[in-house]
Amino acid sequence: MPTPAIVHMDLDTFFVSVERLLDSRLEGKPVMIGGTNGRGVVASCSYEARTFGVHSGMPMRAAMNLCPEAVILRGDTANYSMYSNMVTEIIRETVPLYEKSSIDEFYIDMTGMDKFFNAYTITKDLQERIYKETHLPISFGFATNKTVAKMATNEGKPRGSLQILPGQEKAFLAPLATKKIPMVGEQTYKTLCELGLAQIATVQQMPRKLMKLALGKNGESIWKKANGIDFSPVVPYTERKSISVERTFQEDTTDLKKLKNTLIAMTENLAFQLRKNNKLTENISVKIRYSDFTTHTMQSSIPYTSADHLLIPRVLDLFDRLFKKRLLIRLVGVRFSHLVGGGHQINLFDDVEEMINLYNAMDFIRAKHGERIVMRASGMGARSIGKIMNPFKGDDSALPPANREF
Repeated sequence: MPTPAIVHMDLDTFFVSVERLLDSRLEGKPVMIGGTNGRGVVASCSYEARTFGVHSGMPMRAAMNLCPEAVILRGDTANYSMYSNMVTEIIRETVPLYEKSSIDEFYIDMTGMDKFFNAYTITKDLQERIYKETHLPISFGFATNKTVAKMATNEGKPRGSLQILPGQEKAFLAPLATKKIPMVGEQTYKTLCELGLAQIATVQQMPRKLMKLALGKNGESIWKKANGIDFSPVVPYTERKSISVERTFQEDTTDLKKLKNTLIAMTENLAFQLRKNNKLTENISVKIRYSDFTTHTMQSSIPYTSADHLLIPRVLDLFDRLFKKRLLIRLVGVRFSHLVGGGHQINLFDDVEEMINLYNAMDFIRAKHGERIVMRASGMGARSIGKIMNPFKGDDSALPPANREF
């Protein structure tokens, strides 16, 4: 059986790089992208800004205090989506199997390619092709699994590469800080430091059972990653992945308030599912089935998001364009498609810190007490909408009919 060969590719400061392509005057300057009114958060920042202590997710006001001379841009997610798709197409043409894990990150399975060509050389050529055709700097890590490859990418930035040979995983990871382990956030890192586990080498020396006893399942997961253990596969990427729900009314209706409240409730629930599964959508579809069983759908592209207050207006707009007032409606449905992974759960360019905190609080309550426990007042009349099963596990054909694509 061939040794696994997994590549992680990450576009360097992607948003900033796109802005610099559009305006060369930004080259060499500290740049921050996010809320321009000082109340938002930093969606992305240049390496020049990072030297001042600025980082993604930081309140913009705090970032401005650290780096007052920075150029602050609102950001344009439509441009970022366009350039992301350009890179995706190049990768699709070049490699046999890839996974688009977010708007600017990719995993590639090169296992077995050494029978024909040197897999590392192929990846290096791909890196250069992406830069030549898009002028976007990209880094990659080459290893035996996703975790080590991603960490190698981070160590190889900017516009670099790092190969970790089989058997060298633990040695590569040992000197790194535990905060560099994927999915270890600030609070977890603080806990690890309090336990004397600030360095990965120390975690490697800990018994696995003791890590689990101290931190539960999360401790066991950290121990595995610290020891370079990760068997998660590269999941083939498809733009057609979607999440959807539809509602058949007991009686056909033209009650506009009832119809729109139902759509709002469905959209709100679907958006929560996106955030819960760390996903973003780029395409919205609305479906109407009339009493004579004729069915009409309309779709619209939208900059990647998972925010209710951005998705709901677009859904209602599509409904208004489809709705024929003289015909009774039997069924309505909403679908989000072209899903990608994304850490930016809501629109970091437009939303203030209070809005982000509100979403986090609502999602926390929903996860703990039920998905319908917190909802907009306009959707109260649609409580009968059933729970949406997790569409991100398994094949869509295994889902209940209300959750399949339409």
